[in-house]
Amino acid sequence: MIEMLKQNIRKIRYFTTFVSILLMVVSSISLAMNGLNLGLDFTGGMVTEVKVDPQLNQNQLLNTLRPELGDSASITQSGEEGRWVIRYLAPEGEVAAPQVAEILSPISSKVEVISNSIVGAQVGQELFEQGGLALLITVLAILAYLCFRFEWRLASGSLFALGHDVLLVLGFFAFTQMEFNLTVFAAILAILGYSLNDSIIIADRIRELLISKQDWDTSKINDQSIITTFSRTMVTSGTTLITVGALWILGGGALQGFSTAMFIGVLSGTWSSISIGTILPEWLKLEPKHYLPVEIDSAP
Repeated sequence: MIEMLKQNIRKIRYFTTFVSILLMVVSSISLAMNGLNLGLDFTGGMVTEVKVDPQLNQNQLLNTLRPELGDSASITQSGEEGRWVIRYLAPEGEVAAPQVAEILSPISSKVEVISNSIVGAQVGQELFEQGGLALLITVLAILAYLCFRFEWRLASGSLFALGHDVLLVLGFFAFTQMEFNLTVFAAILAILGYSLNDSIIIADRIRELLISKQDWDTSKINDQSIITTFSRTMVTSGTTLITVGALWILGGGALQGFSTAMFIGVLSGTWSSISIGTILPEWLKLEPKHYLPVEIDSAP
């Protein structure tokens, strides 16, 4: 596999860049047309935990609840069998909240409401604003670090690779209309850190070769940098994907959004560091001279 990579690495880099650009366009269109399906964490609503007959499954409960609570209603299992957490929009104005126990009584011999709480719209708005502020601070901190660590042409590749990864995750959630809640937002922050780490490893190797191999073309330096770090990238990404895949399969509905976002982010972060992270500095004419010490004229 390494030999095949060595022979075709430049074709792979340019092909994955084309795929990345295409996916970014599709994601942007999906976000503009559909928007995100914000969960109750951001919009506000009711959260009810109930205990029903153990033989009832998620689809049966949803088919019963959604005609009364609306299509935005969601349900996740809460620990033991028969115990579920139901999330749905709170009624507007002075309309009484739906009685979940009465709605479920036709399909369950016994319905026990364990807890019932409400997330206000103002609280949801504050969470949305604080989340956006956290994302902004994270991006600015990453930008400052990249500017300090690398020359701007090389730093731009890593920065745009981060934007690519986040946009793809957001585009997927906009296209599928999966619920975008706080756990998904936490996954996006984790993706920023993970993808940055992968991009920095390759960028650091590029910087080393720019200094040591000054007679090489930038494209050849980029090819060699990816080849020398490929094994490390595959081991890191592979073990992370195995862990995220286990969460995806075994975590249930509560972690579905988080694990989905992480899986897409890790996958896109691996190829964006190889494609956008190396192609963009080439387009910006990165050369070995940009990392050579500046000669100071000592003449009087």
